[in-house]
Amino acid sequence: MLDPNRELSEVASLARDLIRFDTTNWGGGKARGEREAAEYVGAYLSDLGLRPQFYEPIERRTNVCARVPGKNRDKPALVVHGHLDVVPAVAADWSVDPFAGEVRDGMLWGRGAVDMKDMDAMILAAVADILRGGDQPERDLILTFFADEENGGVEGSALVVRDHPEWFEGATEAISEVGGYSIDLAGRRAYLLQVGEKALVWIRLVARGVAAHGSAFHRDNAVTRLAEAVATLGRTTWPVEMTATTTALTQRIAELCGTSDTDPDAVTAAAGPASRFLRSTIRTTANPTGFGAGYKHNVIPDAAEALIDVRTLPGGEERALEQIQELVGEDIEIQIVHRDIGLEVPFEGDLVTAMVDALGRHDPGVPVLPYLMSGGTDNKSLAALGISGYGFAPLKLTGDLDFTAMFHGVDERVPLDALDFGQRVLGDLLRTY
Repeated sequence: MLDPNRELSEVASLARDLIRFDTTNWGGGKARGEREAAEYVGAYLSDLGLRPQFYEPIERRTNVCARVPGKNRDKPALVVHGHLDVVPAVAADWSVDPFAGEVRDGMLWGRGAVDMKDMDAMILAAVADILRGGDQPERDLILTFFADEENGGVEGSALVVRDHPEWFEGATEAISEVGGYSIDLAGRRAYLLQVGEKALVWIRLVARGVAAHGSAFHRDNAVTRLAEAVATLGRTTWPVEMTATTTALTQRIAELCGTSDTDPDAVTAAAGPASRFLRSTIRTTANPTGFGAGYKHNVIPDAAEALIDVRTLPGGEERALEQIQELVGEDIEIQIVHRDIGLEVPFEGDLVTAMVDALGRHDPGVPVLPYLMSGGTDNKSLAALGISGYGFAPLKLTGDLDFTAMFHGVDERVPLDALDFGQRVLGDLLRTY
């Protein structure tokens, strides 16, 4: 039977194959596991002459790492990392099978096409180009593919860093996802380079009341109390708070768009669909993501709980928790499910210059802007080893593609030519930095 994907480039084929491994991670320890995907990556690395190491601290939660020797072993090593798990996908909501790796309309569709099996494939293909050509990277590369990133790395990068810090010996910097992609600014292309991440605090709100018959006249209803608290929190617009990164970003956007407006919300709106990401980086967000209560239609339960995804600017976690308690009321209990640090590093230095220059060689004259990511990556775990992390998964995108909506969204997809572009830019960086 003729293979409809026979003309795919290697990077696209790798991304397609990785998508076809269902590595769904529901969080809280419930996951299909990354083992088969990690074995696939390990086999590919072995074929390149590398010696991958595996670490599976929890059954099927597999991490894989390989070191690529560089020309100059005196230079600090660079960690180039990705994650192999993906968030759940409800197939009925999609136009395609989310785990089929279908190619349609010049794009690769599937869960992980954007977050982040595209970058995993770009890493593998870029390194393959270097090694097959008989070349070496400028410095040692530590290629690492983690489990459990979509659960905050609790069963992935956090355990690897704790149990195998030697994997990262000699490394001072890292690059990973959610940076290096292009956005449209009033008809002009620009790239976002990620130099920071918001802090993460996943909380559970718990309301308690008195159980009763569903037909009763009853005021002490936990569901009602929790619903009011969740609605209040979900409708709250948090005030703008600027950091060095977001200040620099909004100033550059204003310059490029030729506006004198100084309101950060108005300035970031010039980024079109990407403004949803950018507006999230200039304030705390606290989004309800789950609600549970009750066990029978005619029984009023004595407790109800809701999940809230809280992201604050680096260092703002405690103040945000205090404000949330004020918003929901003292009778609502706040339980911390998971929390992790925020990160922010300067938009300067040799690695930043190298990333900007690599983009410039492949898309000349296009500006590169610093930005603070609203979510998080495994760079948070690596920070415990003193490794500074950046987001650099270079993709040249068309202005009409709502790329940021693809993260954890429906019909996730990435253009094939953007994958090829990313492989070339990433390979250029790894050869020369």
